[in-house]
Amino acid sequence: MAKKLSKVPVVVVGMGWAGGIISAELTKAGINVVGLERGKERSTADYFMGHDELRYQHRTELMQDLAKETITHRNSPDQRALPMRRYGTFIIGDGVGGAGSHWNGQTYRFLPYDFEIKTMTEKKYGKGKIKSDMPIQDWGITYDELEPYYDTFEKMAGTSGETVELYGKRKNDYPTGPMKKTPTLEVFEAATKNLGYKPYMVSSGNLSESYTNPDGIARGACQYCAYCENFGCEYGAKADPVVTVLPVAQKTGKLDLRTHANVLKVTKNGTKATGVIYVDTMTGIEYEQPADVVVVASYVFNNAKLLLTSGLGEAYNPKTGKGTVGKNYCYQVSSGWSTALFDNQEFNTYAGAGALGMEIPEYTGDHFDHKNLDFIHGAGIRMFQYGNRPIANNVVPEGTPNWGPEFKKASIKYANSWLKVASQGASMPHINNYLDLDPTYKDEYGMPILRMTYDYTDQDKALVKYMAKVTNKIAKEMGADHIITAGEQGPFNVNKDTNTHNTGGVIMGADRETSVLNSYLQMWDVDNVFVVGASAFPHNSCFNPTGTLGALSYRAAEGIEKYLKDGGSLVKVK
Repeated sequence: MAKKLSKVPVVVVGMGWAGGIISAELTKAGINVVGLERGKERSTADYFMGHDELRYQHRTELMQDLAKETITHRNSPDQRALPMRRYGTFIIGDGVGGAGSHWNGQTYRFLPYDFEIKTMTEKKYGKGKIKSDMPIQDWGITYDELEPYYDTFEKMAGTSGETVELYGKRKNDYPTGPMKKTPTLEVFEAATKNLGYKPYMVSSGNLSESYTNPDGIARGACQYCAYCENFGCEYGAKADPVVTVLPVAQKTGKLDLRTHANVLKVTKNGTKATGVIYVDTMTGIEYEQPADVVVVASYVFNNAKLLLTSGLGEAYNPKTGKGTVGKNYCYQVSSGWSTALFDNQEFNTYAGAGALGMEIPEYTGDHFDHKNLDFIHGAGIRMFQYGNRPIANNVVPEGTPNWGPEFKKASIKYANSWLKVASQGASMPHINNYLDLDPTYKDEYGMPILRMTYDYTDQDKALVKYMAKVTNKIAKEMGADHIITAGEQGPFNVNKDTNTHNTGGVIMGADRETSVLNSYLQMWDVDNVFVVGASAFPHNSCFNPTGTLGALSYRAAEGIEKYLKDGGSLVKVK
């Protein structure tokens, strides 16, 4: 029997970007919040002298322990799903800050096209353009409606960047200027300009200069140390919930942050949630935390799992198309890249940052004609200078033996003589790509673990073929002596590292028959539950999701305040 605690106005599950923003905004408004984080407490002191590639990148110290909590995966509904035992395609954060502590800092806005993708695509190309097996839908909110929340997130994070005309109107410029344009990036810039494109410096959560945000949080500039993804930033230069929103919430005295608190279930009575059940992972004691509002703000997979195990909403059934929880799981399409190797040029690629890069906008969204193409949406064609750490980088030309003297010789020769023209493509939903509960495997608490059914689609394969030609053309223009191009998209492999952007499963929309949440990320069926995070995305754009996750979190916080005051659904269905 769980020990029952005193009721609070709001309980938040997960203390990453979504939970941190919600907690900061509500506590600033004078509302008491209990924040539950299944991992440990963190501060920048935990990252001091953290330039340990083996410890953090390869042994994934900041990540969820897969021996205790994992997912199962299969490529299609007729296969048996098996547990993911080691990290590959994505990494799941653990501890205060969540994935917001180990992210790279790439901070994009989604396009106006993304939020009204069904309407805009059908208007331009006709209803037949969207295939019947792709349950694409509008988001229930427009870019213009979300723009002020983007602005708020960027000012809080101190986002560094420059305005791109194709990407929607902005009320304000980025609060800080773009990052340094290195000689490596100038190679990409010159080549793409020669080809008629308009390259720009990618917007970054790694500060280009010292900055104090509207909450009074002061942070120093990025040192270009090359340890961003999988690592916490010891300088505090990378926007991280630990150094931005959570200190603001804690300073109010209104946030009760409890670490090592693993939430097992949302409790309910009829159509209302009553709180959560969580276990203290240090003692094994279970607690019931009653609350007026429950905010589920953990990672994509756990958001979907918690709703499914709690009986909130109707589980998606791919055979009938009915139900919404688990629907529209999307990933990101990252093949189509080209690696350029140079026989007589060297670059300083061991300095860098997680969001130090350039991109061209011409192949994003619907900015090029899709009339005769077998796919919709597009990809960001980009080059990043992350900083090549010594263990994980060993690029040699095609045809080089995999071992022996020739391999060693080529490894040394090209260690500082290769650049990658990357392609990050949008991921469209498919009727057979979804999340549900595994009928066989359970976690350490006896709860079913989440099952992911996912594979790349014909849409994805067509997009990759198209973008591979673009990246190859750019690599040639850069003057490469050897080019390796990933021109074909193979089957999805959960143990192969390609990207870490998971979205969907608890999606938003304007129609309660096809979505779980309204535009405030409030559940249609249980109006005192808000589910915040990238799980709300009905599809994934060609951009990194954090900026959009942050904007939606600020809007959700506003909605929760309204709900606590007035109650009821915040969006009325016509």
